[in-house]
Amino acid sequence: MAEEEELDLVKISPNAVPPVCKLMNYGKYRFEILKKEKEARKNQKVTEIKEIRLSMTIDTGDMNVKAKQAIKFLQQGNKVKVTLRMRGRQNAHSSLCVEVMNTFFELVKDVAVMTKKPLTEGRSIMMMLDPVNA
Repeated sequence: MAEEEELDLVKISPNAVPPVCKLMNYGKYRFEILKKEKEARKNQKVTEIKEIRLSMTIDTGDMNVKAKQAIKFLQQGNKVKVTLRMRGRQNAHSSLCVEVMNTFFELVKDVAVMTKKPLTEGRSIMMMLDPVNA
């Protein structure tokens, strides 16, 4: 039948019992599938993880600048990883570092959701923020 109509016999779902086949122009069918895949890739949103580094002795002005940068990243739809590196005697006062992280979160809480609370991992403290609308 396919040869009579100058078409191809294409298996649509070969795993079905019995297999489902169709008479169609295979070149046109393949082109449509590739077109749909290309469109799906174009509409796909890639989220990046941006990193903001703080220090335990950061001043309020510097904290505000870093918060504005984090807000910009979050509004673009990216995730933000906030890290704070402790040096020397700062390791003994990790509770102060967690306070710095919480203060930073208070500045960006309008556009961010804390997905990972500030956790101490060795010499650094890390916190993850996601955009509110995500």
